[in-house]
Amino acid sequence: MTDLRTFIAGLPKVELHVHHVGSALPRIVAELAARHEGRSPVPADPQQLADYFVFRDFAHFIELYLSVVDLIRDQEDVWILTHEVARELARQQVRYAELTVTPFSHVRRGIPAPAFCEAIEDARRRAAADFGIELRWCFDIPGEAGLEAAEETLRISLDERPDGLISFGLGGPEIGVPRPQFKPYFDQARAAGLRSVPHAGETTGPQTVWDALRDLGAERIGHGISAAQDPELLKYLAERQIPMEVCPTSNVRTRAVPAIEEHPLPLLVEAGLLVTINSDDPPMFGTTLDDEYAVAARLLDAGPEQVAQLARNAVAASFLDETGKRRILDEIDAYLATALA
Repeated sequence: MTDLRTFIAGLPKVELHVHHVGSALPRIVAELAARHEGRSPVPADPQQLADYFVFRDFAHFIELYLSVVDLIRDQEDVWILTHEVARELARQQVRYAELTVTPFSHVRRGIPAPAFCEAIEDARRRAAADFGIELRWCFDIPGEAGLEAAEETLRISLDERPDGLISFGLGGPEIGVPRPQFKPYFDQARAAGLRSVPHAGETTGPQTVWDALRDLGAERIGHGISAAQDPELLKYLAERQIPMEVCPTSNVRTRAVPAIEEHPLPLLVEAGLLVTINSDDPPMFGTTLDDEYAVAARLLDAGPEQVAQLARNAVAASFLDETGKRRILDEIDAYLATALA
């Protein structure tokens, strides 16, 4: 496994399901907490954050996640967060990443939408120059905030339309937040050329995935692990090769899956789905993208060839242009050939 971990560490990768604030490193979270000490429950000691990020259930995860969102108070905070997220992804050989960003959460806390978009765009350009990584944005609706959030997220997406914006999503809790109510907003986003990438089937059953496909026009499914419970849905997803953004450790940490040994990843792969491996909110879950590839390799009893195929899947499922895809695929193939030589 040590040799495979070394292989994974050097493997060129694409990350498709990773949250902007959820990727804040403990050092950054602690620095922000120190700046706002007395006004936030978030510990200002990086060593205490591991204990803070122990989640009773998905609702508790959302509560603690929003406490970190509260630490992002101005344009400079946004820039630093974004640039540091890019640095960490590049360290793991990520060549391209589509970050899930929730502008509504920041705008409602006082950062004007133009300033927010200016900050992430400037950080995106700097990251490309500094680290050689390309970032793109998925602006997502925080489902727990309801239709007001959907309206505002759509408005920001269409009015600001930062250069890096490529997709429109829906996150937050699924229980009590039915997907169909968001159809008008996804219809407008898709009409404007944004791709549809909602979360579905993480903490609820297969019907949520069906709703995301039929009502929201989902082109990729965030998580989607409950699809394993529905043979008809598995067949539908496999035949159409609709990509699945699977985040194994996240599902265990939020109690969506009881234990990693019970994760349905092997069932999804066996059914022929286009599965990608992702990290979701890595520091909050005590993981990295490299770790998630190692977990997937263990669950699938996979060697370098199959691990490289997971990396290729992510490239294929991305919204990168064909030239960009070919460049990364060629890099993966060359790396694998060298590793096996």
